[in-house]
Amino acid sequence: MRFIKNIQNSIKHNSSRNVLCINNTYFTYKDFEIEVKKIRYAIVNTIETSEKLIGLVTNDDIQTYASIIALWLEGKAYVPVNPDTPLDRNYYIFELTKTKYVIDSTKESIYKDYKVINSSTLQDLYQDLNPKDFSGDNLAYILFTSGTTGVPKGVPITFNNVEALVDAIDAEPEFNLNNEDRCLQMFELTFDFSIVTYLFPLLAGSCMYTIPKGTMKYFYIFKLIKEKKLTVLTMVPSIINYLRPYFPEINEPSVRYCSFGGGALHSDIAKEWSDCLPNCKIFNYYGPTEFTVYSGFYPYQKETHTKAYNGIIAIGTPQKHTLYLIVNENNEEVPIGETGELCLGGPQITPGYWENEERNKQSFFIRNENGKKIRYYKTGDLCIKDKDNDFLYVGRADFQVKIRGYRVELSEIEFHAKTKSEKKINMVALDIYNELGNAELGLAIESDTFDTSDIFEYMKTKMPSYMIPMHVRFIKEFPHSINGKIDRKELKKHFDIN
Repeated sequence: MRFIKNIQNSIKHNSSRNVLCINNTYFTYKDFEIEVKKIRYAIVNTIETSEKLIGLVTNDDIQTYASIIALWLEGKAYVPVNPDTPLDRNYYIFELTKTKYVIDSTKESIYKDYKVINSSTLQDLYQDLNPKDFSGDNLAYILFTSGTTGVPKGVPITFNNVEALVDAIDAEPEFNLNNEDRCLQMFELTFDFSIVTYLFPLLAGSCMYTIPKGTMKYFYIFKLIKEKKLTVLTMVPSIINYLRPYFPEINEPSVRYCSFGGGALHSDIAKEWSDCLPNCKIFNYYGPTEFTVYSGFYPYQKETHTKAYNGIIAIGTPQKHTLYLIVNENNEEVPIGETGELCLGGPQITPGYWENEERNKQSFFIRNENGKKIRYYKTGDLCIKDKDNDFLYVGRADFQVKIRGYRVELSEIEFHAKTKSEKKINMVALDIYNELGNAELGLAIESDTFDTSDIFEYMKTKMPSYMIPMHVRFIKEFPHSINGKIDRKELKKHFDIN
């Protein structure tokens, strides 16, 4: 794989430069090389060659990042789990992927049922950095996102998919990192945006600045931008909603690039944010996990490029080798200017959900175009293609929402809430917005008031914290639409959280 060879070269050529700043401690590319070699030696001498899917506990340390590269050099995939997520959920992920080995930098790993490589206590026994020969169809990682049936669904991504992503971003003349750049890495490694925030800095020889667990994320980012003079920011839009009160204090000419994704970027706050970064190019990226992070972008300029729909900045045009198609319910292309579901085709598309044929049939289809069969992924996002061939984001086609940048199926929350409840009553999960414009989760219960502590304690054992509703309302009788469906829009009126 060309991108892995390029990572190897970058590590060698930038040995004296910093690769990571973690909680104000710096690590050089030489430090990183040593960790990669140690972990690779352990992989080669511990893990059977036939084992391709390796669990990775995503701690915020140099060993965890080095583990990814060590696995890739061997043509193996990492299956990341967050140490703060309920153990039941992480065990389920490992069981679903038939994982036997786990790499964990925690001093005392809790994954006693697996063969654990403790990456923080390895002896100084080194393998080299030369990548092994392997097929590009090998998996590079599997990320698990929220699922509609109460269980997470796996999205496998191949090395060919990642190679296509790197090739597409390299083809963009407006975006070029270098080894002088100081890059924000705010994402947990189970979240797909983390791929671009560690991969592209490593390829360029840049330094990544991470966010320590347990800190107030938006305030720590504010500190990093000011004190470390960051030059490249990749963020979810909700972060700048929280930073908005500090905008008068932010004037950072050092920032060259700011990329957004993982949620709708509103034009009013984007303009205010661009005023804080006088020398910055802002990109509104679009792309689901199923299409290897990015599929295209819109270059936002407050004076010239301000295209938006209902106040949400356009998602622009597809990147190299990516195809956008807007279809109706019969997967037929709709005319320019009409709303439909956005579908993506091209070399970055996942092979399909992990062991979930039913979902694959719903989410992927093949279309004949110019004598070729093109496989498309149905994003669930409603979009419009305008006369300039720009794509405008309208909203979600289903009940999937973005919370803190994470994609959440509301039906999964409902599933777990109802599972624990002894009462056979309606429960509806809703995305509601606070006074800062950030999405939060609410749970509407069709009942008189009762103690929900058992339900919430149960949900905490089944879902990560960002999926636990913060607001509960008891409603004696749910409103219904004319066709008999529960009227979610009316339900939201019961949640006044401003």
